[in-house]
Amino acid sequence: MLTGKQKRFLKSKAHHLKPIFQVGKGGVNENLIKQVNDALEARELIKVSVLQNCDEDRDEVAQTISEGARSEVVQLIGSTIVLYKESKNQKTIELPS
Repeated sequence: MLTGKQKRFLKSKAHHLKPIFQVGKGGVNENLIKQVNDALEARELIKVSVLQNCDEDRDEVAQTISEGARSEVVQLIGSTIVLYKESKNQKTIELPS
């Protein structure tokens, strides 16, 4: 679980990032979760955009993706979800304690 200080730190890191995944009409599926998991392993911090034609609520989408990829939801702002997961092999982000 992330502390408030760690979330603020990650939000500042994520500010300049562009969303690399979009959740649309198809919603969240296993393939999307696998790709998000792979991206999190490579980058540790990513943004996911929820499109207007998505049938699911953005909170449900964030919850489903974070549980499937075993990651933390850092921020849910507008239709953008910021996710963090510590990388096993390519750790680049050092969280404040």
